[in-house]
Amino acid sequence: MRRIFLSFVLLLVNLGLFAENGHQLWLRNVANGKVTVVCSDKSVTTAIAVQELKDGWQGRDGATITLKIKKDKAIKNDGFKIGTSEIQANTAVGVLYGAYELLRRQQTGEPIEEKIFNPSYQVRTLNHWDNLDGTIERGYAGRSIFWGEEKNLLPPTEQEKQLWKEYARANASIGINGAVLNNVNASPDMLMPEILQRVKEIADVLRPYGIKTYLSVKFSSPSQAGGLENSDPLNPVVRKWWNAKVKEIYQLVPDFGGFLVKANSEGQPGPQDYGRNHADGANMLADALKPFGGIVMWRAFVYASNDKDRAKQAYNEFKPLDGRFRDNVIVQVKNGPIDFQPREPFSPLFGAMKKTSVMPEVQITQEYLGHSIHLVYLAPMWEEMLKADTYQQGEGSTVAKCTDGSIYPQTYTAVAGVANVGLDTNWCGHEFAQSNWYAFGRQAWDHQLTSEQIADEWIKLTFGNAASLQDADWKNNFLAPVKQMMLDSREAAVNYMMPLGFHHIFAAEHHYGPGPWWAPEGVRSDWTPPYYHQASADGVGFNRTRTGSDAVKQYHEPLASQLNDPKTCPENLLLWFHHLPWDYKMKSGRTLWDEICVHYARGLEQVGEFQKVWDKVEKYVDAERFAGVQSKLRAQRRNAQVWNDGCLLYFQQFSKRAIPYNLDRPQHDLDELIQNDMKRFDE
Repeated sequence: MRRIFLSFVLLLVNLGLFAENGHQLWLRNVANGKVTVVCSDKSVTTAIAVQELKDGWQGRDGATITLKIKKDKAIKNDGFKIGTSEIQANTAVGVLYGAYELLRRQQTGEPIEEKIFNPSYQVRTLNHWDNLDGTIERGYAGRSIFWGEEKNLLPPTEQEKQLWKEYARANASIGINGAVLNNVNASPDMLMPEILQRVKEIADVLRPYGIKTYLSVKFSSPSQAGGLENSDPLNPVVRKWWNAKVKEIYQLVPDFGGFLVKANSEGQPGPQDYGRNHADGANMLADALKPFGGIVMWRAFVYASNDKDRAKQAYNEFKPLDGRFRDNVIVQVKNGPIDFQPREPFSPLFGAMKKTSVMPEVQITQEYLGHSIHLVYLAPMWEEMLKADTYQQGEGSTVAKCTDGSIYPQTYTAVAGVANVGLDTNWCGHEFAQSNWYAFGRQAWDHQLTSEQIADEWIKLTFGNAASLQDADWKNNFLAPVKQMMLDSREAAVNYMMPLGFHHIFAAEHHYGPGPWWAPEGVRSDWTPPYYHQASADGVGFNRTRTGSDAVKQYHEPLASQLNDPKTCPENLLLWFHHLPWDYKMKSGRTLWDEICVHYARGLEQVGEFQKVWDKVEKYVDAERFAGVQSKLRAQRRNAQVWNDGCLLYFQQFSKRAIPYNLDRPQHDLDELIQNDMKRFDE
């Protein structure tokens, strides 16, 4: 009956008689045929796999498929093998992943042949920045699906459990197997017994879908929540407190994954408060978790106000500790050395730490890329990072290979994405923001997938159906232009925000609009945009060469020398590494100033083209989702104009040069933009 009902709903959707609201994400397709599923394993997880195949079968009507748990050395971890009539894995979770892979291939028209699928990383987590009061730091899709002051001390409702189940299903369908339930700026209350009871309730719902639960913990919890005199990691009393707390957690959640820790960063407490180092702090927690199989994900996002170049500090603090961490510690490194900027070079810690497990951290929520307003497909950004060559072990030592265990032996391999999930009906606040959740899971499972492959899958699953996949008109006039729009969107955002290596020139606090001028008295310099752009009459850009901060030294040769020379430094990172005169000659033949102007204008034009692309595909999209995206593209176009005008008018004060006359003129006054820089320009 459920299958009949879902088929009826899909028919209504196709006829335009039933509105979609995005809540189903990429899991919209329902069965158009019957299948017999044979499975001797009776676990809850394989039962889910059986039901998913029956509910979503798009293959031959009346087919039989066998699900088999059988050890195979060629299948790694929770990988699987699929064929036209069988799914085999070493674990029940592997079988579930195989079911989703088979269904995805049926629903996207990809070939189905006998093949083994192994994950690139063992641990693939979403990091939620959710607070116990229900708010979400850098969250743009409503309140937390897990927490709320009025909810935390009460048994979860059936509606909450259903939402958690839907969340777990979405994650399992793309291979995500971990969820950190709370903010890295953690509250010590997170470890209170009543809160841990709710953690148990959440874990019980996520477990059948192969998702382990993790918690962010405040390093000072022993003193703040436990009543101890201090939280010194070498204090035996402190270690005993953590041992007892970990045991308490595992009694509630036997498969608890472990801790995520932000320490001695942005005012958060840590081992350095007691004269200890990061290894001392991480190892204390690792020792407590070790008997239970838990891990510590210790963030390398650290910086102090007295450093002349913030981009260097993570390397300076962590590289000397290489080899001193326990084997169940993974150092979690942001994709770039600053902070999830629209474009950064990869962090030099990738590949440099040869005796320590290192995991990439990317940001799915668009803190620096237009929040839930701008359409920015992030897979190209992450692909750029993963495929970047570190040269640490010779040519071909990509970030991916330096972190997935193929170059350096790692007890654990992992990757994390800062989540963009909230209580909004469509989960992410923007229909196309869903693609970034999807893309993270797919790249975490297989970092060899291209951004184009992933975009193709997501569009077909999110907007297509069995009929459209056979329709040349749909492919040519919807799939192709929308996919190209997605693939172009990240570069467009870089163009209208921070081209040519500009970085961190946002308005204060909300990180939404431009604010290259923001530098109030009394604020630490590395929290202000002028620290990063260094604009003056003689030029612009941060000198990180050997004559400047020498950040290039943290990269391996020949990359260090390449970045050190403006003639060989990639132009899309030029102002990240170089302070150059306004009339510096670019490869295009234009001056640096003119090139900056051209890039801002190009980004503005690209967003205008996105509007045209979307308007042309109206007949292929349901009314609710079409109107929602259309409205946000209008806001994005207005915002791009603000970025263009604010940055060009501000930097023009230093360049003393005219904006090229073949480009459109600014529409705002600089004074107006400065007065409004604390507002989000989507209003």
